[in-house]
Amino acid sequence: MAASTLVLLTLCASTAHAQSQRSGTLKAVQGDVTVVKGDTKQTALSGDGVVQADRIVTGANSAASLTLRDGTALVVGPNSNVSLARFEYEPTTQKGGLLVDVLQGSIRMVSGLIGKLNPEQVKVKTPTVVVGVRGTDFIVEVP
Repeated sequence: MAASTLVLLTLCASTAHAQSQRSGTLKAVQGDVTVVKGDTKQTALSGDGVVQADRIVTGANSAASLTLRDGTALVVGPNSNVSLARFEYEPTTQKGGLLVDVLQGSIRMVSGLIGKLNPEQVKVKTPTVVVGVRGTDFIVEVP
């Protein structure tokens, strides 16, 4: 009995820790969408979590939308390769930082609390430039 209680508590703590580390959640997935976690590729499903350093890769006629913990909304367009290069957010102080790396394709981004309260901490990087975000709703395209 004590061993099974210990296992249950350990599992609950692991789940809570994993959820606290989640940077965001895939809200909708259409077509061929893959999440690359290090050397591992997995088919993306609505409800899956994403963490810092994950890459979202979409095929032709495919797209994904995700919401980050600070309320930032990202829509990744077709034929895209986008990395959540940096995401830090402390809900108590509402401080953090966000760097989205658009390697190929397009994104639409609607800023969450980080962008609204600390816009200098939100950046979008492409192969040729790093842009500081000062707006709240914008599109970035990389050929």
